[in-house]
Amino acid sequence: MVKIATAQESISPAYPGRAPWGTASALRAWQQDALDAYLSTDQQDFLAVATPGAGKTTFALRVASELMARRTIERILVVTPTEHLKVQWADAAARVGIHLDPGVGNTRTARSRQFDGICTTYAGVAMNPLGIEARCRNSKTLVILDEVHHTGHSLSWGDAVRSAFEPATRRLLLTGTPFRSDVNPIPYVTYEPGPDGIPRSAADYSYGYAEALRDHVVRPVVFMAYGGPMRWRTKTGDEIAASLNDPLTADVTAQAWRTALDPNGEWISSVLHSANRRLDEVRRHLPDAGGLVIATNQTQARAYARLLAELTGEKPTLVLSDDTGSSRRIEQFRGSEARWLVAVRMVSEGVDVPRLAVGVYATATSTPLFFAQAVGRFVRARRRGELATVFLPTVPVLLAHAAMLERERDHVLGRQGSSDDLWSPEEDLLAEANREQSTPDGVEDQFAALQSEAVFDHVMFDSQAYGMHAAPMSDDEQDYLGLPGLLEPDQVSRLLSDRQKRQIARRDRQDRGPAPREQSLARALEARRKELNSLVAQYARVLGVPHSHIHADLRRRCGGPSLAAATTEQVEARIAELRKRF
Repeated sequence: MVKIATAQESISPAYPGRAPWGTASALRAWQQDALDAYLSTDQQDFLAVATPGAGKTTFALRVASELMARRTIERILVVTPTEHLKVQWADAAARVGIHLDPGVGNTRTARSRQFDGICTTYAGVAMNPLGIEARCRNSKTLVILDEVHHTGHSLSWGDAVRSAFEPATRRLLLTGTPFRSDVNPIPYVTYEPGPDGIPRSAADYSYGYAEALRDHVVRPVVFMAYGGPMRWRTKTGDEIAASLNDPLTADVTAQAWRTALDPNGEWISSVLHSANRRLDEVRRHLPDAGGLVIATNQTQARAYARLLAELTGEKPTLVLSDDTGSSRRIEQFRGSEARWLVAVRMVSEGVDVPRLAVGVYATATSTPLFFAQAVGRFVRARRRGELATVFLPTVPVLLAHAAMLERERDHVLGRQGSSDDLWSPEEDLLAEANREQSTPDGVEDQFAALQSEAVFDHVMFDSQAYGMHAAPMSDDEQDYLGLPGLLEPDQVSRLLSDRQKRQIARRDRQDRGPAPREQSLARALEARRKELNSLVAQYARVLGVPHSHIHADLRRRCGGPSLAAATTEQVEARIAELRKRF
């Protein structure tokens, strides 16, 4: 018997506690609003865009319940990106009286009529579009396309979905990520021309991260960015040194990023150590809180797992591929109090582990879709006040994604690589840098990460940067790692601002102390220039303008020549001017 909740059961805007995935007994305010919008129209296609963690599954299952009760549909067909999500959907549906057959891989052709419907993957649809189409013709069917943006990535998937589900009675499209810009339209999505004449997707209902945060439906997320000096050897044998904190060209950024993620370097070791300290702090308030490290490939995932085992004395859960064993390990981790989960890509989308509160973005994947889905693993709230923390390298494209977390995005057709696009040129460079290559002689890629060092750069919250450079294990870093695990969004901003003022005051006290007699004027001037450059870099990130613009403005306000020719007093004046702005 399908369970149906009435509108009177809804609560606003969120509910206390956390029901099992997709099975809330009462709807959140946005879910009820979206359900009302859906039921008020008889349109065949409906696109619902809701931020990860908001409860799209609960909404979709309620739609299915209502349509079955009204005899509008007879069968349900759910399409997901991965095998694991098929099982997750089937489990969630069973809790509300809807029985879906997840099948076993894509080898099962016969399905029992005892079920209310089936779950399959987009790859499964592409392999058997005629069989899926026959199912839709034989019964009045509701098709739920989960994370529908995937059909815009693969032309074969998109074509298969379009043909297979053409005879469906209803099609409910779900996504929780900003759409990418490309030339492949997403099947059954409505596109309308924007002010510039370029077609953009039009959602029938949208519920963004900013709204969900306001309604206490999701957790606030703080991003802890770490830069530092890197040194590596290129394929041509040249040794290059650069800092992640410095403005770099795209190719140098890709190589410095690759060096930072090298498991043998100090950067990733220091960041994992800091993330584990942060997890210790969070577990003081949330004893079962867990952490997730997202790696670039299986080799690095295994290496990171070894580092965490040495650091914590506890072997982390390792998830390397989308198979039955991996699904079981994720389920075991979700129901345990284990500290760390290390994975490559499997838990980046849709997988629900609400106790994840600390993340390390240790992957070279830079697309906004992947970033948004990865961050979505940490925003699922169980109770009001939970705070999530994600550690990431100071790479411009990642900082831009973090700053745009609350920004709505539509799918844009036929405009790739423009200044307002979500496509990132660093993605191709990083893919090239991480691809295993060999020459005709069988000589392996000569790129070698030689040295890396982590430096705490800043904390980003609500598109604002807080803090200045600090060494790992320092008091300055600990101020930010020690944020309580339970905080309201306004408390996060206030505490970060207080800690920044404390850090600046601490630096001022150090500056007023007697300078070492043996320190030369040249070294003292170099140190002050570095501090000024650090402040300029942070302020430029906040404003989103080039460093040179900030330096030019300081020269106009404080006078004097360029930084290279400025005296100690002139540099001090510019530092004081910038500190006023913070």
